Amino acid sequence: MRYCVIVPTYNNAKTLETVISDILKITKDIIIVNDGSNDNTTAILREFSYLNIISYSPNRGKGYAVRQGFGKAIALGYDYAITIDSDGQHYPSDIEVFLNKSKEVPDALIVGARNLNPEKLSGGSRFANRLSNFWYRFLTGIKLTDTQTGFRLYPLGLTREMKFFTRKYEFELEILVRAAWRRTKVISVPIRVYYPPREERISHFRPFRDFARISFLNIILTLIAVFYIKPFSFIKYLTKENVREFIDKHILLTDDSNLQISLAAALGIFTGILPVWGFQLLLAIALAHIFRLSKFITAVAANISIPPMIPLLLYLSYVTGGIMMGTGSNIRFSASLTVKSFETNLIQYIAGSIILAVVLGVASGIITFMILKIFRKKHIVK
Repeated sequence: MRYCVIVPTYNNAKTLETVISDILKITKDIIIVNDGSNDNTTAILREFSYLNIISYSPNRGKGYAVRQGFGKAIALGYDYAITIDSDGQHYPSDIEVFLNKSKEVPDALIVGARNLNPEKLSGGSRFANRLSNFWYRFLTGIKLTDTQTGFRLYPLGLTREMKFFTRKYEFELEILVRAAWRRTKVISVPIRVYYPPREERISHFRPFRDFARISFLNIILTLIAVFYIKPFSFIKYLTKENVREFIDKHILLTDDSNLQISLAAALGIFTGILPVWGFQLLLAIALAHIFRLSKFITAVAANISIPPMIPLLLYLSYVTGGIMMGTGSNIRFSASLTVKSFETNLIQYIAGSIILAVVLGVASGIITFMILKIFRKKHIVK
């Protein structure tokens, strides 16, 4: 395997030389990206002029720097790239850990999992990591303990096929999520981390601005996941073999009673219609956990809100609300839109969607129960 190490750096002159020297003990295939540093970085890099060095100004962000490193690595014919931060918190000797794991799982994107010591981390850092881990699992279904580390191994074939739209710290979340959506294996390996004294730590993370950018990215990715990735992944799942396996495993041969299966289906339909777009699946799974119902059946039923069904559900919700509120069931468009008319239409839709969710949830539960009484009995007799 041909691999290189990419070192993005911005104003880390105090630790950069040591980091590069330690990497050189393992490999000389190094790409250093000087992301517009204005400290002593340029002078330090002169000592390593025989390495591949990319420099530009002004500073454009870590994500942009890593992307420049990927482009250079691909041009040089490497198959894999290991990224490592230049602040000295990573141990370059752990590069061997990534290489050994990559030999076992050649096409995987491998993320270093730091042993995060809560006593040496600020409350903000712990919160940011937990929040990032939560959103990553929600968006991909993959559980990682450390989604914020910059010590990773990337298959460059993956990066060659992707067009990225972020340039700052949020890039590292974007590529993790989109790699998982492309069916790339995303796994982690334990790595060590050095915690320097607080007064010696250098961080270019701007809490308010960077949190805002990451939050905006999460909103965009959530919308893509809810309205495109998850629904179409569900549709692709519906092969004859998978449907048969699902019916056998989760309906015919499960230990759940007919009532439990019916309630899970009803709960999924109910939450799938509720006006909580973007959080329907999350709410469905949470309620299934609370009521000890099948999360899988509930999640499948909640996919009633897949894109082709959304216009129909919106229309039926609005009509139902109009019937219940006595405001009429016809949708009227007017050029003179007022706050009051918007408020009335919104209330009509919300009320209608809740009523529709209850009615269709109950109906689907009853129908499911009746079907199960017939087909599960036949299956048992057979």
